[in-house]
Amino acid sequence: MIVIGLTGSIGMGKSTTAGLFAHEGVAVFDSDAVVHQLYEGEAVSLIEEAFSGTTNEGKVDREKLGEALRRNPANFIRLEQIVHPLVRGKQQEFLEQERTLGTEFSLLDIPLLFETGAETRVDVVVVVTCATDIQRQRVLARPGMNEEKLQMVLARQVPDEEKRKRADFIIDTGRGIDDARAQVLAVLVVLRTRRDGKV
Repeated sequence: MIVIGLTGSIGMGKSTTAGLFAHEGVAVFDSDAVVHQLYEGEAVSLIEEAFSGTTNEGKVDREKLGEALRRNPANFIRLEQIVHPLVRGKQQEFLEQERTLGTEFSLLDIPLLFETGAETRVDVVVVVTCATDIQRQRVLARPGMNEEKLQMVLARQVPDEEKRKRADFIIDTGRGIDDARAQVLAVLVVLRTRRDGKV
């Protein structure tokens, strides 16, 4: 089984690209979705202990947690120390399950792949990118998003240029969905060819 690590800065089209891989039969692990589940389960008591008053009715209140993070950026590290090990455990369960099933490709969709050192746990890294103006337009169109929040997110992410330098494959989503789909198919063709020893 080939394990693909998919990453990209905010607004680059990573989730859409993960969906394109899934459409081609690739097993996809969505780290963001797992975090949402943890915020309604295993992580709740741990987060309440670390950030008192940020949970409500057995769930993490994302607005209150976000406010705690904005007040003190050092809190990001505390939060990551709680959440990242839980997510890694879920990723490991997913990969073990897919190996048992004999899956051809598994993809870990990890927003902070380089930031957390997860590139060491995958076989190849695919970075999703697009032009900066397209990225800004996409992000600022999201509900509740503004320039300050965008800059706060970008400050915690490895710059796009650096991600692209460290990628095995780059997918540019700035030219539309059909073009992105063609790039995904090309990546899978290359990976199959390498696996089968044709290169």
